[in-house]
Amino acid sequence: MKTYTLALAALISVSALWMPAASAYQSYGYQQQPDESDLDSHGHYVNRDGNSVHSPAHSRSGAKPQGATAQCRDGSYSFSQHHSGTCSRHGGVAHWE
Repeated sequence: MKTYTLALAALISVSALWMPAASAYQSYGYQQQPDESDLDSHGHYVNRDGNSVHSPAHSRSGAKPQGATAQCRDGSYSFSQHHSGTCSRHGGVAHWE
């Protein structure tokens, strides 16, 4: 029984080595996905972290979409996870959300 307990403890310890990747992702926080029906475009790109991010889009309702991190100077909303390059093809950042 003691061998089983030690083996279980070792398995839990080894499992903890895989956890940093999950917790590192969580440190960015969960980013809500926008309601696609309220956006005028539906493109996505893969950012430098390997995450799929919605491309800048205009809101049909005029309201700030869920998950928007900035509004571009052309009125579109960005869902970028990093400041670098945000709204670069949309006139730059008008303001951060």
